[in-house]
Amino acid sequence: MTTTLVIAAFVGAYVLIATERIHRVAAALAGAAAMVLLGVVDVHVAFFSEETGVDWNVIFLLFGMMVIVSVLKQTGVFDYMAIWAAKRARGRPFAIMVMLVLITAVASALLDNVTTVLLIAPVTLLVCDRLGVPPVPFLLAEVMASNIGGTATLIGDPPNIIIASRSGLSFNDFVINLAPIVVVLLVVFIGMCRVMFRSALSYDEERVAAVMELDEREVIRDHGLLVRSGIVLVAVMAGFIAHSALHVEPSLIALLGAGALVAVSRLDAPEFLEEVEWPTLVFFMGLFIMVGALVEVGVIEAVGKVVTERVGDQYFLASSVLLWGSALLSGIVDNIPYVATMTPLVQGLVESGGNTTEANALWWALALGADLGGNATAVGASANVVIIGIAARNGHPISFWHFTKYGIVVAAVTIAIAWPYLYLRYYAFG
Repeated sequence: MTTTLVIAAFVGAYVLIATERIHRVAAALAGAAAMVLLGVVDVHVAFFSEETGVDWNVIFLLFGMMVIVSVLKQTGVFDYMAIWAAKRARGRPFAIMVMLVLITAVASALLDNVTTVLLIAPVTLLVCDRLGVPPVPFLLAEVMASNIGGTATLIGDPPNIIIASRSGLSFNDFVINLAPIVVVLLVVFIGMCRVMFRSALSYDEERVAAVMELDEREVIRDHGLLVRSGIVLVAVMAGFIAHSALHVEPSLIALLGAGALVAVSRLDAPEFLEEVEWPTLVFFMGLFIMVGALVEVGVIEAVGKVVTERVGDQYFLASSVLLWGSALLSGIVDNIPYVATMTPLVQGLVESGGNTTEANALWWALALGADLGGNATAVGASANVVIIGIAARNGHPISFWHFTKYGIVVAAVTIAIAWPYLYLRYYAFG
């Protein structure tokens, strides 16, 4: 009975989030409160359990990077980058979109997709404001590119970090196995952007001419702070890349970077907290607690066991089910807690198959399904929630369904391309 009520509470909260009958933060908090009242969630389950609790690494990674972005904004560097990008693309919206998509995808592979969208979104908003074009299509293209690009490396997407810690796969393993298909997917995605967002790619020639006359160097407001911020940001990025060797979580690196920037900037609290998306952080907490309740009562594990028992040692079938099933479920729940729940089940399958190439392909199916499937809905990946929060805060709200009508197409196409890749590489010629 309790399990049924938990599922009903989760579905009810999810429907409220999707339909936007009430604010998504209120819906997530209501869902979390329901799990507490049902007796499934207590203090330990909600705040201290690695399996079911709030993922504080994600929360503090977001908070630290939001503070860093706040300090960087005070220097004028985002204005500089916006004007520079617009001038290099000669004001052509699609050229700018391609440029931003490629920058986002590459940066997401080297950092992580949440950090990347936090850094690129302010630039995008300023570019679009300068050119008088709607920013929403650009923001959507970037966050989807971040989820695709982040798939290529161990540190690019949080689910990949979880998979690596459980499987023992290295940074090079991820690059060798996933980067080739990610390059193909990015090329396809850019073509899709041309079709999906064609109505937003017109522009005002007078505004373009005005932008072309600007000198981007004049918008830097504090050269000294820019230099200090640049040094700290490079150190943070280096820390992200080397965090596995350093054995330091990205969240701690982000917090250390934020603390260092606050110290050297001498800004007041309202200034260095300006870009912190408090509603987004609270929404994540509520969402983690709701998904944790599903894990606590065994719903996700039960689904996973049914699937694994049905496929047995038919590894291509198992890969197919993992790929498509992970894409579907990652569109419903955030892909971080989903992957954390599925990795023990996948590990059992891989080990029972003797860690052969065919069995190990299950890890790549899980990564591709969870990372690419995260594009399907507004709550499918952490970066999606962050970009929606930034857009709303700047007066450009993106509804759940507005995101999903594009995201579900992108997820379906990219998963459909990844499917034959798995077959050809690991089963036909593996």
